[in-house]
Amino acid sequence: MKSIIVSFVLVAVFSTWATAETSVWKAQKGNSVIYLGGTCHVLRESDYPLPPEFDKAYQSSEIVVFETDLGKLQEPSTQQRLLAKSMYSDGSTIDKHLSAQAYATLSAYCEASGIPLQALLQFKPSMLMITLTIMELMKSGVSQQGVDQFFHDLAKKDGKVVAGLETVDQQIDFVASMADGNEDEFVTYAIKDMKTLKQQYGILVEAWRTGDTVKLQEIMVSELKSRWPELYNKLITDRNRNWLPKIEAYRQTPQREFVLVGAGHLVGPDGILAALQKKGYTIDKL
Repeated sequence: MKSIIVSFVLVAVFSTWATAETSVWKAQKGNSVIYLGGTCHVLRESDYPLPPEFDKAYQSSEIVVFETDLGKLQEPSTQQRLLAKSMYSDGSTIDKHLSAQAYATLSAYCEASGIPLQALLQFKPSMLMITLTIMELMKSGVSQQGVDQFFHDLAKKDGKVVAGLETVDQQIDFVASMADGNEDEFVTYAIKDMKTLKQQYGILVEAWRTGDTVKLQEIMVSELKSRWPELYNKLITDRNRNWLPKIEAYRQTPQREFVLVGAGHLVGPDGILAALQKKGYTIDKL
């Protein structure tokens, strides 16, 4: 499930970054400048420091904009809502919502990986597979803090204004409902890709670190669009369309903004960069 789950949780970094391009762009129209950074939501400790282009955009901006309000996302009440929407409310378990074959595939993976599936049976497929993916990534040293959280904490420390493009409840709904209607395929495809997760992680690392838009589009956008077009529209196209007016509205402010969203939202024909370019913005990579 690399093109779906990766877009939420996989991250990137290479050691030879000092003079390389990366996933930060400057969008300019007239005298207005907006910085846009493609983010990875979790990182390894060895991935720090981040590429200097991220810091350059941050230092040049007074407002830092994220997909959602990360402060509210961390509040206990929000976490409780996320947990509630990620679990079956009728007391049923995931084995009742998967075919026998799909559940057998899930059970076999958990048994081979030493994961107590019994403790996770109440989770819906989307949250369960995100959880298993993060657990697999942690074996490679991936932690929970990524680009977004890093700059959110820094902005709060520095007294900069932070903002979000969507509410935390909207983001919860997107995450919790990813697999709705495609539960069997979602689970079996995700389990299959666990076998090559480390390799795919490395490929995405290089693409994100160097700002390789072609590779990022291939990994994070194209497969999702071709395999699950309805989910692609829900997770990428519709959200980008909703975000675009909010991003453009920042042209009217005297401050400069640094917009940080998942890298999959920026690239490709339906990405924010292409949309801004169509609206007359000049797009330059830092």
